[in-house]
Amino acid sequence: MTRKRPERRGDLSGLLGSVQELTRPSDSDTLSVPLTQIAPYAGQPRRSFADADLKALAESIRQKGILQPLLVRPTADGNGYEIAAGERRYRASLLAGLTEVPVLVRDFTDEQMLEVGLVENLQRENLSVLDEVEGKLRLIALRLGATLPEARQRLIGNLRNEEPGDTAVFSEIFAMTGRETWQSFAKNKVRILQWPEEVLAAMRERGLAYSLAAVVAAAPADLRPGLLEQALAGATAQQLRASLAGQGSQSGTSGLEQEVNGVTRQLGRSRWIRGLDRKQQAELQKWLAARPAWMKQAGEPEAPTPTDEPVVWVD
Repeated sequence: MTRKRPERRGDLSGLLGSVQELTRPSDSDTLSVPLTQIAPYAGQPRRSFADADLKALAESIRQKGILQPLLVRPTADGNGYEIAAGERRYRASLLAGLTEVPVLVRDFTDEQMLEVGLVENLQRENLSVLDEVEGKLRLIALRLGATLPEARQRLIGNLRNEEPGDTAVFSEIFAMTGRETWQSFAKNKVRILQWPEEVLAAMRERGLAYSLAAVVAAAPADLRPGLLEQALAGATAQQLRASLAGQGSQSGTSGLEQEVNGVTRQLGRSRWIRGLDRKQQAELQKWLAARPAWMKQAGEPEAPTPTDEPVVWVD
């Protein structure tokens, strides 16, 4: 059954449906402002700007100028402007040697600044996966009036038991920010925020690609630093996997042992199990039921003797 898409709000408290109109220039409110009077907004959701992309945009600006004005608001002291949307164009304009840029001035609140910036950045194709995940989660939290952990919990929780109010917000956000559904995002991407902090830091600060980060994050903790160094030095995902397999063999761990250890770690995460939908849970139960009898028997705990101390399981 096809879900009905929620109506988009047109007021400034819900900019998802009107961000395109807000950034469309007109003769009445487009101003030319010196770059010295413009500064990035401190709450800008996008942290990484690829040098090559900025240089290419700067060259385009030299040849054609800025085709879309920056969206700004006046600073609190009234002496300049903060960028709500268009920081990439601002940085490229500096590289291009411009002294002035066209702007649209809007009296946004802090909440509206964040929402406009998130929507504008999430609509760009070259956004990093980590910035995308964190940006969408921040946008969900903003729209739900929740903290980031609460937004993540509600997003994953709706995979099992959908709440119409939540899913209407999810559907509206993902209709504006790309072809991906909120269900696919919750199942496949949100989990990267649980990757080791050193991996996330490399993605944020050094531009580590998602495909490489995934290999490093899945590796045993003692092998992770070496793999991370190789990844940042230019190794491919295939080379990282080969290195990981070689290091496992040298440490006395066979390929079978590595695979079993990986499955054990995955099945041991209760949050991961609770995040499965009904179909996935049924498939997992079917897979477990298909284990050989000797494996099921080996996995059964021995009956405690009267002198045994009780076993306390810690999740």
